[in-house]
Amino acid sequence: MATLKEILTRRPVAATIRLTVPAGGARPAPPVGPALGQYRLNLMAFCKDFNARTQKYKADTPMAVTITAFKDNTFEFTVKSPSVTWYLKKSAGIESGSSRPGHVVASTLSLKHIYEIAKVKQSDPYCQYMPLESICKSIIGTANSTGIKVVKELD
Repeated sequence: MATLKEILTRRPVAATIRLTVPAGGARPAPPVGPALGQYRLNLMAFCKDFNARTQKYKADTPMAVTITAFKDNTFEFTVKSPSVTWYLKKSAGIESGSSRPGHVVASTLSLKHIYEIAKVKQSDPYCQYMPLESICKSIIGTANSTGIKVVKELD
């Protein structure tokens, strides 16, 4: 339950904006500029904050960002780590998954790769309370649906 003080100080939300921006590559140009500009948000402040928060990732890593725009032209944002499919394709060394998952195998990964991806994803806000085993099972499911075969050990 929210306290009375939290309710009284809550700012009215103008919009929730979801974008995928390359790590360290937020610029006032599209797609960031038009998305934030229509709510009169400070583009340069967002770009500086976002680039500072994502500097530990390699450049051009696609980062999912959720921006909450308030009616007083202020904003808050949360950055999620790259998608599981991006990690899977990167570790498998492929550009895209199988055109016929379940029939054609695009690549193979070991359980060690899955575990490493799960450890990275565990830091995401929506995964932080999930057991590592559950995250691994979810990643294996995603791997299967992209045509990546998961084996105990690579030969």
